[in-house]
Amino acid sequence: MSRADRAPFPPDRRGVASFRPTGFGGAGRASGIGRASGASGASGTGRASGAGRAVTRTISADPLGGTVRRTVLPSGLRVLTEAIPAMRSVSFGIWVAVGSRDETGTQSGAAHFLEHLLFKGTRKRSALEISSAIEAVGGETNAFTTKEYTCYYARVLDEDLPLAIDVMCDLVADSVLEAADVETERGVILEEIAMHDDEPGDEVHDLFSRAVYGDHPLGRLISGTEATVTPMTRRQIQSFYRRHYTAPQIVVAAAGNLDHAAVVKLVRQALRGTPLDTEPATPAPHRPAAPAVRTRPVETLVESKETEQAHVILGCPGIDRTDDRRFALGVLNNVLGGGMSSRLFQEIREQRGLAYSVYSYASQYADTGLFAVYAGCAPGKVDEVLELTRVELARVAADGLTEAEVARGKGMSKGSFVLGLEDTGSRMSRLAKGELLFGDLMPVDELLARVDAVTVEDVNKLAADLLARPMSLAVVGPFTKTDFTTA
Repeated sequence: MSRADRAPFPPDRRGVASFRPTGFGGAGRASGIGRASGASGASGTGRASGAGRAVTRTISADPLGGTVRRTVLPSGLRVLTEAIPAMRSVSFGIWVAVGSRDETGTQSGAAHFLEHLLFKGTRKRSALEISSAIEAVGGETNAFTTKEYTCYYARVLDEDLPLAIDVMCDLVADSVLEAADVETERGVILEEIAMHDDEPGDEVHDLFSRAVYGDHPLGRLISGTEATVTPMTRRQIQSFYRRHYTAPQIVVAAAGNLDHAAVVKLVRQALRGTPLDTEPATPAPHRPAAPAVRTRPVETLVESKETEQAHVILGCPGIDRTDDRRFALGVLNNVLGGGMSSRLFQEIREQRGLAYSVYSYASQYADTGLFAVYAGCAPGKVDEVLELTRVELARVAADGLTEAEVARGKGMSKGSFVLGLEDTGSRMSRLAKGELLFGDLMPVDELLARVDAVTVEDVNKLAADLLARPMSLAVVGPFTKTDFTTA
């Protein structure tokens, strides 16, 4: 299972469960920050299967990239592309607005289970034919499940984009979910869960989510547990598949050396005659922000294990991804624990040598969020690390950051965002997340301007609110709950 990125502004990927048939890990790292963008006018292009016409508009012609276009097919499926002629590759992704938070308790792990199964074969291709088709041209495929969406993607040479579109659309739209494959992948997923349990540095993040959200779907494991995955039937997974994998819930995104009209045509051809070739519909709205998720009272959770290193997370509920304060939060996070020059890294690692890894992070969902500090240290140093962390958080809450620190944090935010757009996978991901999570795409220049507009007062006001909140604690290591008190 892969862990989340810690860039300033991405929607949460902490706790992502991934299926990696080949090893591409580039997509999904840069995020789109939503707003009501001033797009240009729309025009009709081509006929859909069924009544109605596809509608295309140019979203932007970004000086830092290429031309971004968006087409809504009559079925409600959306296609977004960014044409970057200087590239010789294309990243192509199919994003579905369903994740682990859309599962009931007995369905826990269904979205991730389905992600595995879609690579096992369709009416046109076997599992081997799916993987060999892309690998034969030197391409890479991958998929991952998060708490709010699932993504399937490929990266290929520009000349092989038609093949990638055909293969990826086929596996997402028309998987057969054979009973034998369900049993095979059940075993694989149970091994994945066991492997996760052997990684305390990963496990502590899930424990912290449970401390804050309890039995709410956001507090559960994306992969599910042995108790939920073992009895899950093919019929349950099939029902989940057809209920959630519908055209209005899907965004197709591609970035690289491509032609938008050609991509739209190829997608429509690939989906013709599949369950996604449906009657006219309206694209599903992005996940609403209300009502807000109810969090648990402050709690300390300890997973007792005889580990050589203790893993601790101290944190609290944060802000959701549409909160205007997210830009100030990115700056605050950078200064507190976002790099080697951050306060926590300097105090805990550089000056005192108490921990190898220490950082802060913010996770945002549609209707809630998290802010937390992670540290990995020797068990005997946990008390000192936690005390220093609490003192630093209290100091920033009370006294705020300096003008120089805020300037540095803003520079880190802008630089990491722009540098994160240096590959086609990140650009493809940005398109899809902007559409899927925000309903629109904020141009790069506007995003940078929003960061520039953050003031010292903005950051310090947020710090006074956020960092003074009661903090929950998650610990994995050779301890019991009685070894800790909740602050």
